[in-house]
Amino acid sequence: MPDMLVRLYDLPDSSPYDRRIAEAGITVRRMEAWDRVALRSFIAQHFTEGWATEADFAFNGGHPVTGFVAVKDGRTAGFAVYECSRRNYFGPTGVREDLRGSGAGAVLLFRCLESMREMGYGYAIIGWVGPAAFYSRICGATVIEGSSPGVYADMQSEAAARRADTAPESN
Repeated sequence: MPDMLVRLYDLPDSSPYDRRIAEAGITVRRMEAWDRVALRSFIAQHFTEGWATEADFAFNGGHPVTGFVAVKDGRTAGFAVYECSRRNYFGPTGVREDLRGSGAGAVLLFRCLESMREMGYGYAIIGWVGPAAFYSRICGATVIEGSSPGVYADMQSEAAARRADTAPESN
């Protein structure tokens, strides 16, 4: 999967998505230190343990925590982090399946990108993108040619080796 590039100095207006999540009863806020355990559990349950491990780094860099959480009815609805796998990288991110399409993913993305812009970056890299059409539509991201698998090559090789090591033997 390729990486994508976003121009932080030219982000689209996020207010339509802000209104949508407000109408849906979803709030987005910066993560706090006390969110760490619950968020890790949420990510491992709804996504992957690898994403949970990577998102842990959002809590290690100091203050503020480099991530945001979406909440609906007192329950975690989604998350987005940045500066975890590499400097100037956005992700991982995810929204609970029942709330996809609510605008929460877009707001989480914008809050992270805006924070990266405030850090002084002119561009942000969205690493190892699955839904390229989403990022292109929401924030104007473009594919970085030749970026697949990019910085994730070692991770892919190691994951394949682990799968091979744990695969049941066939007779």
